[in-house]
Amino acid sequence: MDFRPVERAPGAFQQGVTAGQVEVMCARAFGAGTRVLAAQELGKGMYNNTYRVELAGQRPVILRVAPEPARQYRIERDLMRNEHASVPYLAPLAAMLPRTLAVDFTHELIGRDYLFQTLLDGVPAAGGLSAYPRPSWTGYFEQLGTLTRRLHSVRGKGFGPVMGPLHERWSDALLAYLADTAADLEQAGLAAGDVRQLAELVRRERAVLDEITEPRLLHGDLWIVNTMISGDAREPTITGVFDCDRTSWGDPESDWTIFMAQRRPGTERDAFWNTYGPLADSWSARRRALIYRARTLGAIRLERHRLGNTEGVEESYSDLWSVLTELATT
Repeated sequence: MDFRPVERAPGAFQQGVTAGQVEVMCARAFGAGTRVLAAQELGKGMYNNTYRVELAGQRPVILRVAPEPARQYRIERDLMRNEHASVPYLAPLAAMLPRTLAVDFTHELIGRDYLFQTLLDGVPAAGGLSAYPRPSWTGYFEQLGTLTRRLHSVRGKGFGPVMGPLHERWSDALLAYLADTAADLEQAGLAAGDVRQLAELVRRERAVLDEITEPRLLHGDLWIVNTMISGDAREPTITGVFDCDRTSWGDPESDWTIFMAQRRPGTERDAFWNTYGPLADSWSARRRALIYRARTLGAIRLERHRLGNTEGVEESYSDLWSVLTELATT
């Protein structure tokens, strides 16, 4: 077996598996006689460990291994299980998603959740887009707007992660998320006073948030890094979407995709709105948008800490404080 892991520091958040563990996972998923020819770890992801696995007599497959439970933050707990629970609701994108081949949440073999999926065709958009002139990227973002609108059309029965727990009110779901974020930050040794201040503001302004009464499906991580594009199309063409583990039910305008599409106005990203459509522009909607931005900055701080980005962690404090200041003065 040709085994090619990503070399990481002993204290890194992501910890790979061994060649022997890959073999026993493949044997459980595909049968005792399965022969593993090669396994190469893909190093672009920042949460799960992902491997491209070649099996004798079969097409290559993707193996994704979740972090050990003790290493997972509260706001990222059981993400792989959340994705598995989301599959029925992701039907509008079914043709673009990898197919799940096997799932093992028993922890009998390696003490971690893992699953096998089909390998998507195409090339990762994170690298593939650079092969096209930037003006043609507008087509990519228009396609992304269409896909996001399709997901946001799916209705749920409560607010919160797809696998639960669900809340009747949108404000309750946000408060639960902020409480977990603050607890995660403090457990990591980081100050979380601004996140708790945001939670107090949410409590005072429940009425503004609870104008959102219909839960819609949010991807939570749909952007360039989690899409595939055709390797030979004349224009950037999205062919696949992956890493759907952060799905939840909530206000579409709070989704990560909306946050990213609003950044860098005046660039090709503006084409996203051609197909997604305009956002609400009422006083309440603008107020909610500021709350969503602040919530996202708290989660970004935690991720930057996990990645050892000290400068980014410090930057998150000034960024979040700026949003809180705007909330206090408008």
